[in-house]
Amino acid sequence: MHTVVKQVTDRIIARSRATREDYLSQMQGAEERGVHRARLSCGNLAHGFAACGAEDKQALKMVNAVNVGIISSYNDMLSAHQPFEQFPDQIREAVHELGSVAQFAGGVPAMCDGVTQGQPGMELSLFSRDVIAMATAVGLSHNMFDAALYLGVCDKIVPGLLIGALRFGHLPTLFVPAGPMPSGLPNKEKAKIRQLYAEGKVGRDALLQCESDSYHSAGTCTFYGTANSNQMVVEVMGLHLPGSSFVNPGTEMREALTREAARQAVRLTAQNGEFTPLYKIVDERSLVNAVVALLATGGSTNHTMHLIAIARAAGVIINWDDFSDLSAVVPLLAKVYPNGEADINHFQAAGGVGYLVRELLAGGYLHEDVMTVVGQGLSRYTQEPFLENGKLVWREGVQESLDPAVLSSVEQPFSPDGGLKLMQGNLGRGVIKVSAVAPEHQIVEAPAIVFEDQNEIGAAFERGELERDFVAVVRYQGPTSNGMPELHKLTPFLGTLQDRGFKVALVTDGRMSGASGKVPAAIHVWPEASLGGPLAQVADGDLIRVDATTGTLELIAEDSSWLSRGLTMPASAAQHHHGMGRELFAPMREQVCCAEEGATVFNFSGIK
Repeated sequence: MHTVVKQVTDRIIARSRATREDYLSQMQGAEERGVHRARLSCGNLAHGFAACGAEDKQALKMVNAVNVGIISSYNDMLSAHQPFEQFPDQIREAVHELGSVAQFAGGVPAMCDGVTQGQPGMELSLFSRDVIAMATAVGLSHNMFDAALYLGVCDKIVPGLLIGALRFGHLPTLFVPAGPMPSGLPNKEKAKIRQLYAEGKVGRDALLQCESDSYHSAGTCTFYGTANSNQMVVEVMGLHLPGSSFVNPGTEMREALTREAARQAVRLTAQNGEFTPLYKIVDERSLVNAVVALLATGGSTNHTMHLIAIARAAGVIINWDDFSDLSAVVPLLAKVYPNGEADINHFQAAGGVGYLVRELLAGGYLHEDVMTVVGQGLSRYTQEPFLENGKLVWREGVQESLDPAVLSSVEQPFSPDGGLKLMQGNLGRGVIKVSAVAPEHQIVEAPAIVFEDQNEIGAAFERGELERDFVAVVRYQGPTSNGMPELHKLTPFLGTLQDRGFKVALVTDGRMSGASGKVPAAIHVWPEASLGGPLAQVADGDLIRVDATTGTLELIAEDSSWLSRGLTMPASAAQHHHGMGRELFAPMREQVCCAEEGATVFNFSGIK
C-alpha cells in the first residue's frame, strides 16, 4: 500500500471514529431486528402485496422468502435512464428463477443537466440529489424488503440513491447501470463547433446538428463527466458487478448483467447464507478507493462534494485535504474527454475498469481487502464478463492496455498526479481540476472582472469587452444563493479567449462539473459570497492570482482593507428564488452546508 494512501486512510478512520461507530450501531440494530415483513400487521402486509400475483403473494407470506425492492430513476427524457424502462421485468423474471419476488418500490426524480444547462431549472440540480435520497427512503419505508437494487446513472442521481441506500445500509444492495450510448461525433469536433458558434462563425443549425450527432441514442453521454464518473466510482467501491459499468444498453450482455445483478441481490440475503449488507461494503477504505479511481481517471469535480456527502451518510468524514493529498501521488492513467479525445467506449475497449483496477492495485493505490457485492477482495474487479453459449462468466481482464493513448500504466502515466488540487488563500477554499489544463495556462495573475450572473459573460463577450487578460469572478452561485448551478456554458467563451492568446481564469462559488476543461477554474469556493465570503468584496480591477501549481487563490493587495468594502448581494439575486419551482427549494437554500461539507441539507450523526 502506498504510504500516502495509507496515511490518508488512517487519518480518515481516526477522524471518523465516533460518527462511524454511531452509524454501525444504527445499521446493526436494524439488522438484528430481522426480516421487516415479519413485523408488519396482517393489514400492513395485505396492503403491501395486494397487487401481486397469487404466487408472489404466497411467497411474501413466508418470511423466509426474499423480496427485492427496486428503486429506479427511469424516465423517457434522460437518454441514460430510458433503458431502465425494461429492467424491472428482467429483474422480476430473474429473481423468480430463485423462488423470490421483486417489487418496484419507488421511482426517484432524475433531471438532466444537459437539458437545464444555463436555464433556471439548473438551479434545482444540486438539491435534486438530496431530494432523490429522501425519495429513496420513502420507497423503502414500507419495511417489505430483504434486499434492494438501485437503477441510476447520471449526475446527482447515483449520489442521491447511494445516500438514501446508506440509511438502509442493513440491506444487501447492488447498483445496476444502464451503460453508455455508442460513440457519436468525436468530442474534439464537438468542442470545435461549440467554440465556432460562440464566436458567431457558425449558426444555430450547425450547432444543433453537432449536438444531435453527439447525443444521439439511449445511454449515457459518452464524455467523462459526472455520469460516467459515477459509474467508475460505484464499480470500484464494489457496488456493481465487475465490468458492468460501460456495457452499451440494448445488448445481450447488458441484459445478462442486469439479470445477474438481480440474482446476486437474492444470494446476498440472510435467507441464502451469504448475508452482505451495504454497511459492510461502504467504509473508509472503499471510499478512499473511490477517490483514488476518480483521480486516476481525471473524473468529475462534482465528486469533491458528492463523495463527501456519501461518506457522511455512512458516518465517515472526508474533506478536500484528503482529495488533494491523494491527488498529489495518484497517477493519471486515463485520457478521456475532456481530458483527451477518446470517449468512454474507447476507455472500455482499451481495458476498462478491470485494467484500471489491476494497475492501481499493483501500484499500491487501492485497498484490496474490502468487501464487495461479489465477495471479499477488490481483485475480483480485474475480471471482465463474457457470454459463453448464452451463460454469463467472468474471466481475467487484459494484462496490458489495448490502447496506450487512452489507458496507460502506473510505470508510464499521463501525469504523475491526479490533476485535482485544493485552492486556498485570502479568497477562501476551493478546488481546481487541471488534468485538461495545459501547463502554460495553470498560473494566471490578472485583473478581476466581476459578474453576478453567468449570463453576463456571454453578453460581455459579444460586446467585445473581454479581449484582454482577466480573471472572471462569477459570484453568488453557491448553494445558499441559487442552488449552485453548473456554469458549463461559460467554457466556450473563456476557451475562445484563451485560444486568442489571453490569460484567462475563472473563480466562482459555483460549479463547473465533470466537463471542466482547458481553462483554469477555481470552483466551489467557500465561504460563498451570499454568506459574506471574501468573494463578495472583490471589485473590478483587483489583481487576482490563480496558481494551480501551488494551490494559491489570492487577491493581491497591500493590506486587508478590501475585505471591509461593504459590498452587498445585488437585489437581482432574488430573481433566482422564484419560477420553475425554485420557490419550493427555499428551505434547502436556508439549510444547506458548504461545498467542502458536501453541500447537503443532511446532518448525519451530528457531523460538523
